[in-house]
Amino acid sequence: MAERTSSGPLMEPPPAAAAVALPAAAVTLPAEVRERLAELELELSEGDITQKGYEKKRGKLLAPYIPQIQGVDPSLQRDHRIQVSAQAPLPGNKNPKSRATNARDERFRSDLHTEAVQAALAKYKERKMPMPSKRRSVLVQSSVEACTPPDTSSASEDEGSLRRQGRLTTATAPFPGLAHPGAEHWFNRVIQGSSSTTSSSASSTSSHPGGRGANSNTTGNTSTIPANNTALTANNTTNNTAVTSNNTSVTANHSSGGGHVLNANALADLMAHTQLDNHWVPPDVTGLSERSQGGSMRAAPQGHHHHAGVMETADGVPVNSRVSSKIQQLLNTLKRPKRPPLREFFLDDFEELLDVQQPDPHQPKPEGQQMGPLEGEPLEGGGGHRPPSLLAALQRWGTTQPKSPCLTALDNSGKAVYTLTYGKLWSRSQKLAYSLLNKLSSRNEPLLLPGDRVALVFPNSDPVMFMVAFYGCLLAQLVPVPIEVPLTRKDAGSQQVGFLLGSCGVTLALTTDACQKGLPKSQTGEVAAFKGWPRLLWFVTDSKHVVKPPKDWYPPIQEASNYIAYIEYKTSKEGSTMGITVTHAAMLAHCQSLTQACGYAEAETITNVLDFKREAGLWHGVLTSVMNRMHVISIPYSLMKVNPLSWIQKVHTYKARVAVVKSRDMHWSLLAQRDQRDLSLSSLRMLIVADGANPWSISSCDAFLNVFQARGLRPEVICPCASSSEAMTVAIRRPPESGVPPPGKAVLSMGGLSHSVIRVDTEEKLSVLTVQDVGQVMPAALVCVVRVEGTPYLCHTDEVGEICVSSASTGTAYYGLPGRTKNVFETIPVKLSGIPVSDRPFTRTSLLGFVGPDSLVFVVGKMDGLMVVSGRRHNADDVVATALAVEPMKFVYRGRIAVFSVAVLHDERIVVVAEQRPDASEEDSFQWMSRVLQAIDSIHQVGVYCLALVPANTLPKAPLGGIHISETKQRFLEGCLHPCNVLMCPHTCVTNLPKPRQKQAEVGPASMIVGNLVAGKRIAQACGRDLSQLEDNDQARKVDSSSIPPPQNQFLYMQDVLQWRAQATPDHPLFLVLNAKGAVVNSASCLQLHKRAERVAVALTEKGRLNAGDHVALVYPPGIDLIATFYGCLYAGCVPVTVRPPHPQNLATTLPTVKMIVEVSKSVCILTTQAIMKLLKSKEAAAAVDVKSWPMVLDTDDLPRKRTPQLYKPPTPEMLAYLDFSVSTTGILAGVKMSHAATSALCRSIKLQCELYPSRQIAICLDPYCGLGFALWCLCSVYSGHQSILVPPLELETNASLWLSAVSQYKVRVTFCSYSVMEMCTKGLGSQTEALRLRNVNLSCVRTCMVVAEERPRISLTQTFSKIFKDLGLSTRAVSTTFGCRVNVAVCLQGTAGPDPTTVYVDMRALRHDRVRLVERGSPHSLPLMESGKILPGVKVIVANTETKGPLGDSHLGEIWVSSPHNATGYYTVYGEEALHTDHFNTRLCFGDTVTNWARTGYLGFLRRTELTDASGERHDALYVVGSLDETLELRGMRYHPIDIETSVIRAHKSIAECAVFTWTNLLVVVVELEGSEQEALDLVALVTNVVLEEHYLIVGVVVVVDPGVIPINSRGEKQRMHLRDGFLADQLDPIYVAYNM
Repeated sequence: MAERTSSGPLMEPPPAAAAVALPAAAVTLPAEVRERLAELELELSEGDITQKGYEKKRGKLLAPYIPQIQGVDPSLQRDHRIQVSAQAPLPGNKNPKSRATNARDERFRSDLHTEAVQAALAKYKERKMPMPSKRRSVLVQSSVEACTPPDTSSASEDEGSLRRQGRLTTATAPFPGLAHPGAEHWFNRVIQGSSSTTSSSASSTSSHPGGRGANSNTTGNTSTIPANNTALTANNTTNNTAVTSNNTSVTANHSSGGGHVLNANALADLMAHTQLDNHWVPPDVTGLSERSQGGSMRAAPQGHHHHAGVMETADGVPVNSRVSSKIQQLLNTLKRPKRPPLREFFLDDFEELLDVQQPDPHQPKPEGQQMGPLEGEPLEGGGGHRPPSLLAALQRWGTTQPKSPCLTALDNSGKAVYTLTYGKLWSRSQKLAYSLLNKLSSRNEPLLLPGDRVALVFPNSDPVMFMVAFYGCLLAQLVPVPIEVPLTRKDAGSQQVGFLLGSCGVTLALTTDACQKGLPKSQTGEVAAFKGWPRLLWFVTDSKHVVKPPKDWYPPIQEASNYIAYIEYKTSKEGSTMGITVTHAAMLAHCQSLTQACGYAEAETITNVLDFKREAGLWHGVLTSVMNRMHVISIPYSLMKVNPLSWIQKVHTYKARVAVVKSRDMHWSLLAQRDQRDLSLSSLRMLIVADGANPWSISSCDAFLNVFQARGLRPEVICPCASSSEAMTVAIRRPPESGVPPPGKAVLSMGGLSHSVIRVDTEEKLSVLTVQDVGQVMPAALVCVVRVEGTPYLCHTDEVGEICVSSASTGTAYYGLPGRTKNVFETIPVKLSGIPVSDRPFTRTSLLGFVGPDSLVFVVGKMDGLMVVSGRRHNADDVVATALAVEPMKFVYRGRIAVFSVAVLHDERIVVVAEQRPDASEEDSFQWMSRVLQAIDSIHQVGVYCLALVPANTLPKAPLGGIHISETKQRFLEGCLHPCNVLMCPHTCVTNLPKPRQKQAEVGPASMIVGNLVAGKRIAQACGRDLSQLEDNDQARKVDSSSIPPPQNQFLYMQDVLQWRAQATPDHPLFLVLNAKGAVVNSASCLQLHKRAERVAVALTEKGRLNAGDHVALVYPPGIDLIATFYGCLYAGCVPVTVRPPHPQNLATTLPTVKMIVEVSKSVCILTTQAIMKLLKSKEAAAAVDVKSWPMVLDTDDLPRKRTPQLYKPPTPEMLAYLDFSVSTTGILAGVKMSHAATSALCRSIKLQCELYPSRQIAICLDPYCGLGFALWCLCSVYSGHQSILVPPLELETNASLWLSAVSQYKVRVTFCSYSVMEMCTKGLGSQTEALRLRNVNLSCVRTCMVVAEERPRISLTQTFSKIFKDLGLSTRAVSTTFGCRVNVAVCLQGTAGPDPTTVYVDMRALRHDRVRLVERGSPHSLPLMESGKILPGVKVIVANTETKGPLGDSHLGEIWVSSPHNATGYYTVYGEEALHTDHFNTRLCFGDTVTNWARTGYLGFLRRTELTDASGERHDALYVVGSLDETLELRGMRYHPIDIETSVIRAHKSIAECAVFTWTNLLVVVVELEGSEQEALDLVALVTNVVLEEHYLIVGVVVVVDPGVIPINSRGEKQRMHLRDGFLADQLDPIYVAYNM
């Protein structure tokens, strides 16, 4: 068979290695040089030698033979060497492979499989995938030592210093053969070119993608790569050069002479095209290739100005081509999804049915008969020499054969340090037993009673002390629980071990003196308490701590009973640690059946490489050996690491008859066997392969036999066995002398196995699994194979199932877990007819297999590694083998790969995690990842959900080498794996998403409405209190009678009110402005404000020569100036426009907005301060805008003191009073017109709702530039006469407690703030409430604290705020929100009267279908919505269908429409788009009340009648705002609100500070801010993808990880998602990492 001969080339030195390095006229090298070269290759591939060391030694070896190529840099030769050895051998390739490809992953190596993988890859067409972008800091960090702790498992620590330098060089040199300075220069060139000093493309800072490919012509002219020619196509002469700085391109000369330009972002080619043809065209990432061959930006000749790089988005935003071309590529990749077509099915009203995978009608089904149980041979009676118990055997040998050797322990150099005789074992065990029972007491009571559990904590290098402790416990009738030595307080799985000890009630731990000294200690010098461990007393078992028993003391030795003898620990697939109890009777029966099966004889010598604390190491090396008086040579793991041949040397030295090893040990010895010429294995009669149940052990066995047959190893000696902790040994291949049938082998179809069917493979040559038998069933055991899931029915003869054993020699229970025990240890297999197979219970072994011909047992996998994806079964080990067959040594560090599955969206998803070699470049890793995906897809027909590469040596290790899988999985799910590369493929894997929703045609109006009912429900409309009925004690009545009241029944303009207040109450203080220290920096009484306003009016008419109706921009910081100039404009008849001043530190982004508002509002003059005036005309400003085009700028710092002769009186209240400009969350600048009538009506509504009178004080911490913030800051105090304490929000950045201190100091009852202020307080003051209380901050005075917002209430924030400041007296009922929008700045406001805001819970899935379904709190998919305050007096609200414009019923989701005297009168736009205007401000219902004019808010929400009554005694109608219509995402036919997805994402990981989502060409893009180290950036990719899939049934297309503060937020604390989108597409975010999900 191919398998047998596959490893043949290991015998002779591989000629490939030598030939590759030499030029065409190669010199034939002597055999020993070739052999030495091959070893060097191996050392390098293993990571045991640095690149530098390798080149030095290789140079020395080759120096005498290669005068021809003296002058060439050795690293160039290296490149060819890798090139050739990595070349995919095609199926027909007969050349022997270089040994470099089979290093430590030999256990999973099979040449047949490797060939299959390479053939599968060759079949793939080239598919381009976008490569993730990574910031340079992350890139360098992950490649260099910073991320790579020293390898604890490698013995060669002395070359650490060398290795560090070497690694740095290889990590950063972008081209083979370039020295370090060149590489640095290359980095710097890339980085200088970019505007934001970064390049978010990984490839531009890592090695050149085509580097290997382009250099593959073997003429040796690699040196022609220009080191500095980055960005050859830079078009610096055009204006659109955003592209060029990042599109770093490099020219590589091909042998044809016509140089192609390779883009450094060219995505890793999915095919291993190591041999490139000369006419190879660079990969096209723009998707424009059909139209313009080679006309894209990158391939353009230098002199031409091409604009192909700058694409326009749907909104006409020019976009940098790189990000969008990657997205384009992603779309191209996704256009060919491999998912099955979704079947049509009826969609239930609320349940989005996940698509259930239907079984494939053509899948193979078992056809054989039902199997019967298989019985082992009977256990021989053995007469009188069979001991009644194991302790009786120990007593017998200890007294009759005291000098007989029992156990030889070795040190790390392989020397025998101590041999324990049977006499010593007996006497020392007795001493320990006596000491434990009599010398340990607490309060004069013995500490231990028979049956108590005791932990045994012994290092792997001390088998002697362990054996004494184990038998000492048995003699004292105590139950030993052997566990691993905890090395640190956070060992992988250590917490679970603590849980086991706690559940077993362990209070005492036995250990050695040396081990106890090495354990982590606390400050007091005692052994530290390990996380999750119970309190333990540590007892040292060295001879000086134990006492000799008195002459008359004998330990009780009874017959083997059903009491527990010992507890063996086992880690389950989920990572929990369980204790398996083994009784004295089972222990003895197991020893007897092993003795019979293995033909053990008295005084035989056995070499044991396994862990003696559990499983086969314990069974053979500690228990059965004592029963038969055998001599065990114990080889510690630490010695195997230093000298993998040690076990073979000991077999040779001691003429051992039996060796117990794992396939790993056989593999390691293969690598080291060259130096040893005189070893002989002829004494072995049995080489027990303990992990023979792993199907991949066969290649190790075959390779080992091939090499060592010449050294006396007989083929029939190799005896694989199958065992599990629960059932102990299940089957073992018998030694040759017992006359058993010859061993069997089966080549099975993996496709068949995935359906649990055995098909000997015929046509599908690619995906096969070769398995060897694990021998016959154990003596006196009954074995059957049962179905894995559901009722344990017996399998058919050609079906794979779980092997079950019924025998006296299995474990009996999981300690303390009766439920799991029943499932595993008390299974009753039944025939298809339902009749039990036997009356005795069976134990499940967790081995998956079948019974083959000659009653041989075959195992194809373990339950622990079983992954059931879409109903098909895959084995983790098989996937590991496939991944390793893709050029393993180039990338995977020491073959360390973990494969496991995670449950996402009701199915298992496969995750592959590998350690990458420290010197692997980004390009190489990405290419390797892409190929692994293909290989697994091709061979196993299953998609990989996530492939992650982590730095070398960072995966958690199991106690004796290997990867701790469950801990790795735990870290993956918790987001603390810290990968350096991630590739997620949810688009290809997730095939069970719900069907996209199709919109149904709406029902016509006639059938809907009857009276005021819609479809049987009350029409959703509500209104605030009626203004006409409210007795408004107007301003006049409140002032004392001496003042002149304004004439009744005449409209009051705001300027009239101010004038009148200045006369009636001249000294009444209206405004106080506070600074960061809480001091009043500015104030204004009625008269002062009036006088300031008059002076401004004079300046406007005289200095500015302005006419009535001219527009004036007011550019002021928050303060009195802004208010005074506003009224000055009204006095002069001008129309004020308030504008936020530009930020001096950030002119580039803030000044254009100022310019835009000034231009769009057609302002003819700007009023401002001297400081801002200078700023507007400064040199810095000139860089951002054209400063010459500003209109006239007047500063109001020194105004003339002239009194204005005549105040302007508008002819009608419908005249324009002011313009209110605001940037919406969707990034649109919208100005609305506010008439004098609307302004007064707004103030009146707020006055009535909040009961504002001149005697009141309110505190305002809001921006005063637009919306309700502006109205409260500038208008309301003048109208109502109350005093406003103004707190500029910017001041909170220096003093977070400013606002709350002011509220407390002035005993304010009503206060307003924004979400950003509330967030600043919760984050900044959360831990300082105690300090605030000491400063006498008391918030019990607050009746209402209102958050001014234009969005859905943020419940979690308001609740957190209430909770934190409850300690300062803030009432839990005080906090509420307001709601306003562009068409009406104040629709709802809680006010002082009326019921508290209510909260309802709605089903988030129903919301996606535009439906409201109320659910209970805490039900799955529930979303809390809080009412947005009470509807203001005079405001009417109705909920209408967004498409039909018909009214909706109560609790139906639709657009909120509003009608009120203070609605804005329209948009102020440059072009006056009338249609838009009428639609938004003047719209009518299509049926029902078709007369009223409504304004559309653009927000989705619903009205719901509650049980509460409002002030008028009516039932209260609550308005719930769900979100802005413009912001919603239409995906899969459903409507998503970004905030819902963002909330889920923020919950996914503690380091996600903020999140924003948007869509781009139907891809969902998730941007997360990382608050933590950049190492965590890649952890977020999988977590974000998982949570969005699970909770929203959406596949994330792109995950972008950015620094905190990158997501733009407006003054109201709302995210500007569209700005973010444009920034992302224009590549301006400087992301830490961008992942494109496949």
